[in-house]
Formats: sequence, structure tokens, C-alpha cells
Amino acid sequence: MLRHMRTTVRLEEGLLEQAKREAERRGTTLTALIEQGLRLAIRRPRPIDSDARVKLPVSRAQGGVIPGVDLNDSAALLERMDGIG
Repeated sequence: MLRHMRTTVRLEEGLLEQAKREAERRGTTLTALIEQGLRLAIRRPRPIDSDARVKLPVSRAQGGVIPGVDLNDSAALLERMDGIG
């Protein structure tokens, strides 16, 4: 058995008008639209903290640069990538 409760929610006027138009466009009620939005907000995972540290993988590949390539010479690298050098 579903149980419904009444509550008062204060919304910014422009948002409320937008929500009413959207509910009408979808052919639903404002209450149903708000319920759907709350369910989506609750179900979504929380955003990752942008300050959280990220652990980058360490490459175990062998080898190195192609013989004759100087990683400190960007002009030569560009020429080589363009097929000039």
C-alpha cells in the first residue's frame, strides 16, 4: 500500500513555472514530475570530489624512445611526426 504525505516545498518562482510547463508538456502532474526528479537525484551516484587524489597506473613497458629521438628538441619531434625528418 502506497502512502502519500503532504509537504510544503519552497521553489524559486521561475523554476516552479518551468516545472509546471514541463509537467504539462509531458502530460503529467507537477507532483509526479517532482517525484521523478527526486528519484533521479537520489539514485545517481554522488559526484567525485575534484580535490580527491587520483592514482595513475605505472607503465611496465620496456624499451624507450626511437634511436636518434631527443625528447628535449620539440621542433625535431614535430618534424619527425610530420614525416619531414
